[in-house]
Amino acid sequence: MTTADIMTRDVITVNPDTTMAKVQDIFRMNNIHHLPVVDEGRVVGIISHSDYLKLLHGFTLFKTEKSQEYNDAILRSLLVGEVMTKQVATLHPEDSLELAASLFRENLFHAIPVVEKSGELAGILTTFDMINYAFSNQALLSN
Repeated sequence: MTTADIMTRDVITVNPDTTMAKVQDIFRMNNIHHLPVVDEGRVVGIISHSDYLKLLHGFTLFKTEKSQEYNDAILRSLLVGEVMTKQVATLHPEDSLELAASLFRENLFHAIPVVEKSGELAGILTTFDMINYAFSNQALLSN
């Protein structure tokens, strides 16, 4: 089995010039936790839901109308390129699931972009994909 066999192919992406307000909308409207950052089709970073939550943690604790306007203005002005993780581990579609599992275990990643040899994004492999694969194989073996 390879990463291409179980990776998610339809990936929502952002670019470095996307605002964090747009990222907020994407996370709120989709059941995802990682957004690859692409520039001209190539992966240049990744932003996780945890990164987004850490950013929000620094905002004001007061929930007044004025403070919310201020926080929203920050999200509209802050760009993904300023927040994203720039050094991103990647996999190739032909890489084994064993290699992917070892990357997840050694680095405590929860998602790894899968890129073609050209550097273009092919998909994303998450720990959820790996768990689903392991569970479906276990279910097949027990029948």
